[in-house]
Amino acid sequence: MKITTIGRGTIGGTLARLWQSAGHEVIELGHDGGDAGDADVVLLAVPNLQVPAALAAVSGLQGKVIIDATNRLDGEEPPIGHSSIAEYVKATTGGPVAKAFNLNYGDLYEKASGASSRPSNIWVGDEDARPVVEQLSSDIGFRAVNGGPLDRAATDEAFGYLLNAIVADSGGLVLYRFATADEF
Repeated sequence: MKITTIGRGTIGGTLARLWQSAGHEVIELGHDGGDAGDADVVLLAVPNLQVPAALAAVSGLQGKVIIDATNRLDGEEPPIGHSSIAEYVKATTGGPVAKAFNLNYGDLYEKASGASSRPSNIWVGDEDARPVVEQLSSDIGFRAVNGGPLDRAATDEAFGYLLNAIVADSGGLVLYRFATADEF
């Protein structure tokens, strides 16, 4: 799969490296932007408040599958007129969007493949993005767990606050796992 990442930080940079190791062709874009026209999928991994500028700096996004790995932190709001960052991304790019890879800590991505049970990667989004999210999750050791359609993206983004509270209370970063009753 041809992947373009927008953002080279802990999330974007780590996922780019892991996906390359899994055999994908990855192009990383930073602050200077670039072209995503050849990509099969685009990962958006920038701070919430930088999303509009980051999308504006990249050409070739129209109609692409976009994985939005951004989060709203410290009371930040989504772009005006949208209930979530992911819905803004969809309105801007016009293609399938998934909110994914935002509810796990980038510092732990590399540990997923070595876990005794696959940790989960909660995602919400358009059905057309499902195969990509499931494949890219599996390729680095996660199990994609669908939380529903894109209109649940605001709930997904809000879950980040709860996850951060769990981390603060536990004293360290966590991976999480959802399992069905027959998996016990």
